[in-house]
Amino acid sequence: MSISIRKATEKDCSTILIFIKALADYEKLAHEVVATEQSLRDTLFGERPVAHVFIAEYDGKPAGFSLYFYNYSTFLAKPGIYLEDLFVLPEYRNKKIGKALLVHLAKTALEENCGRFEWSVLDWNTPAIDFYRAMGAIGMDGWTVQRVEGDALTALAAKSIG
Repeated sequence: MSISIRKATEKDCSTILIFIKALADYEKLAHEVVATEQSLRDTLFGERPVAHVFIAEYDGKPAGFSLYFYNYSTFLAKPGIYLEDLFVLPEYRNKKIGKALLVHLAKTALEENCGRFEWSVLDWNTPAIDFYRAMGAIGMDGWTVQRVEGDALTALAAKSIG
């Protein structure tokens, strides 16, 4: 049984969408998925890709994925990798695929001279938290995620500065 990691191509958009929907189901957030194959094609493989995807294959079959983008640390004056999503299909879990994806991303971060590799995890997702701790990740106590989206984003952009 073999694991391989490869960079996704435009032909993988349907597979990526399947992974996204499966992840959303797992996180009980399926109602929030509005991504389409076309929107993935446009944002991941268009003129200005804004994120990157690795596909993990197990014996030649898509088994999981990671989607990441670059951020920047002003304190380090270096880019970083932010892992937006990592997901392995249930039937492929416990086969070291998640570990293979994390290792591949860590190598990518070093190759790209990144100072950090970070991500968020839902606080109820104990299996993922335990897995990440076993891989050497540490929780960032004292930090909370802030988000503005949808109507709130539109309202913020329309606010008067004066």
